[in-house]
Amino acid sequence: MSKRALITGITGQDGSYLAEHLLGQGYQVWGLIRGQANPRKSRVSRLVSDLSFVNGDLMDQASLVSAVDTVQPDEVYNLGAISFVPMSWQQAELVTEVNGMGVLRMLEAIRMVSGLNGSRTADGGQIRFYQASSSEMFGKVAETPQCETTIFRPRSPYGVAKIYGHFITRNYRESFGMYAVSGMLFNHESPRRGAEFVTRKISLAVARIKLGYQDKLSLGNLDAVRDWGFAGDYVRAMHLMLQQDEPGDYVIGTGQMHSVRDAVRIAFEHVGLDWEDYVSIDPSLVRPAEVEILCADADRARAKLGWEPGVDFPELMRMMVDSDLQQVSHEREYGDLLAGIW
Repeated sequence: MSKRALITGITGQDGSYLAEHLLGQGYQVWGLIRGQANPRKSRVSRLVSDLSFVNGDLMDQASLVSAVDTVQPDEVYNLGAISFVPMSWQQAELVTEVNGMGVLRMLEAIRMVSGLNGSRTADGGQIRFYQASSSEMFGKVAETPQCETTIFRPRSPYGVAKIYGHFITRNYRESFGMYAVSGMLFNHESPRRGAEFVTRKISLAVARIKLGYQDKLSLGNLDAVRDWGFAGDYVRAMHLMLQQDEPGDYVIGTGQMHSVRDAVRIAFEHVGLDWEDYVSIDPSLVRPAEVEILCADADRARAKLGWEPGVDFPELMRMMVDSDLQQVSHEREYGDLLAGIW
């Protein structure tokens, strides 16, 4: 029989790539959604005929118990979260409820459905759980690059909430013998990234400027440095983590650092433009507490999982620009068509 996987956040960037990957591996894939009117369901529209959906909400314990009991999954991937870090200063309580307590609620749902009522060692038949941890937990970094043993010094409510999710996952592994792991994924992008994230904001603006629909691009800290990879590569690591004999936590990243300025330069050069003619700095876009440098030491993942990234950063930015050039062109054609009709 094929394995069953339940994915929270299936309509997000990572969820859509993971669903594709698991379907390719022969899984039955279920997505947890809050009602049928999810505005991002279009992200997985081309997969809908191969997917199943179950209602549930990371802020509602009973709904999660019902979802896990209905699906009876072999693997649960908890990717559901409020993932835009700047929002966590404006809505710290909500971000903590979803990104922190939501993890606990899902772990509790698995524990209850699995009948884990006291301390016990893991057995081969239990539900395996993946938690989406984050490089933002490292924050004001204690060392560079960052690995599994680097201490956490978060610089945002988002990072603090993710640390709770990370440690409660480890606690359930140690307390109940649950096969529960966390992937400390560094920044990963794609053409499916939300337009509020800086890489997609850049690629979309470059496309619109090149096609004559936008004049300028406003950004915050051009000197912020990140370890950026391709989301499609990173979901492979998530799956590999749940295939190991023993559960453990892993850092996932490329080990290569690039600045926001690098991203801007690569994107504009790809369409033959000089970025300095179009980019302005808006101080209001700078974070209250910036994370200056993030860089992954993914040696453990390479050694134990056999994982390697396949797409480098310049290729990623060019991929995103090409996708947005196509999208903006289609939107313009569609707008012209509607104008002609009306």
